[in-house]
Amino acid sequence: MTVSLASVWNTAPTSAPAQRKDRYVPGSSAHPAKMLPVLAAHAILAYTRPGETVLDPMCGIGTTLVEAIHHGRNALGVEYEPKWAHLARRNAVSAMLDGGNGHGSVACGDARDLPALIPAEHHGKIALVLTSPPYGPSVHGQVRSSRETGQRGVVKRDFRYSHDPYNLAHVPTDALLDAFTDILTQCRRLLRPGGTVVVTTRPWRERGELIDLPSAALAAGEAAGLIPTERNVALLAGIRDSRLIPRPSFFQMKNVRDARRQGTPLHLIAHEDVLVFTKAAPPAGTCRSESSRGSYEQHTYSARKPPTAATYRSRTSTGRHRHAL
Repeated sequence: MTVSLASVWNTAPTSAPAQRKDRYVPGSSAHPAKMLPVLAAHAILAYTRPGETVLDPMCGIGTTLVEAIHHGRNALGVEYEPKWAHLARRNAVSAMLDGGNGHGSVACGDARDLPALIPAEHHGKIALVLTSPPYGPSVHGQVRSSRETGQRGVVKRDFRYSHDPYNLAHVPTDALLDAFTDILTQCRRLLRPGGTVVVTTRPWRERGELIDLPSAALAAGEAAGLIPTERNVALLAGIRDSRLIPRPSFFQMKNVRDARRQGTPLHLIAHEDVLVFTKAAPPAGTCRSESSRGSYEQHTYSARKPPTAATYRSRTSTGRHRHAL
């Protein structure tokens, strides 16, 4: 796989199911918000070298781990939900047995406790953190048609991470941003100096308002003491004859069509934002102290609370202010 350093990543040359075919164990498709394998591979190849270690603190079914292993990197994953952690472990083992030159392991727990979940020998040595915060419910889920079920209408399935109210996918946006800032702070402490954090995210709409999660995630990274270095685009659409070919979910299509019928000029989202941060390397002569867990931590950052979710809400135009489509 050749990696371009352009700011637009061609990460959907084929559909998501095609990218996962024969590389992920049965049951993996049930996760409601899976990272595109080509997107994960692109980030891993762009920001790491063979033999280095990649961490995903919210690894889901282990897409980051699978792609890292197949490309000769070692991978660590943390997943809150036992069901997905079990699948992530199976996917990592499958990748190793399928010829991957890297090694992977998964811990089940809260990513805000990363130092306790990641073995001490990795503290301060992680080359890349690659992850994605939970999205809004409008981008999740699969459907079964009446042809499949024999019942009238469509049946929605696989649209929840779990039924645990403490899962970050189910908490209010303000709480999610606070928790994500905590997680990125822990990631910074595990990174090596000069290490990279890549966060993939996209906006969603909630009762007619745009929730600008990419800008919120950017603020969370800065509040965690990370340095923003790039903002790229990962395509969720294919390219054919120089044109974008959208690959939307059923519910993305339905939401856009319903909004347009009501006069709201929505469009399909055809990309994810890719936010890239680095951990500052200590300047020559800087004193560093070693923590009890063995990692070095510079004392140059002050914790800053990120703006609230209200900062990132943008009210949608109503039918009285229609845009040309």
